[in-house]
Amino acid sequence: MKTESTNINLNFEQQAVNEGFRFIAGVDEVGRGCLAGAVVAAAVILDISKPLPAGLNDSKKISAKIRERISEEVKQNCLAYSIGQIEAEEIDRINILRATKKAMRLAIENLNPRPDFLLIDAVQLKDLDLPQKAIIHGDAISASIAAASIIAKVYRDNLMCELDKNYPAYGFAKHAGYGTKMHFEALRKFGACELHRKTFRGVVS
Repeated sequence: MKTESTNINLNFEQQAVNEGFRFIAGVDEVGRGCLAGAVVAAAVILDISKPLPAGLNDSKKISAKIRERISEEVKQNCLAYSIGQIEAEEIDRINILRATKKAMRLAIENLNPRPDFLLIDAVQLKDLDLPQKAIIHGDAISASIAAASIIAKVYRDNLMCELDKNYPAYGFAKHAGYGTKMHFEALRKFGACELHRKTFRGVVS
């Protein structure tokens, strides 16, 4: 049940099925460490009777082209997927950890069918009344979490490319809001815009 050349498998999902659960959702986020833009979470309920997409892996370990392909395959073959996002202004107001968990909750709550078990990358959502398992580096092990990481990454990268059209000075299409040398140089030259997280180090001098 492994995909080729990765450690991704359905062991956690199968264990949950063996315990009597039917709709197991993998949950992950992207953009937590960015200086600008939303933090985005995805939740995915895979159809584990179908083969996993070739090359499924942690979204950080595969190319943009492969991510795009896998994202479309997952969307077409899964039982359900959903996105949750929290914008920079709210991240500054409630802090990035709370914003990350809120984005995850939004993604989970919008799933149909409703999940009865959660596999979450490294985070526990204690305020959700659902059985769950937090898995360290889950996006490199669990197929459901890896699928969620890819859907979230593709969605957020496309979002930042669109926002780049309105804020071309910062290069969001190239770095997606992460703290690259190019991004810091733009911040020094132009200052922060409304997409920036003002509470993050290096954004406001």
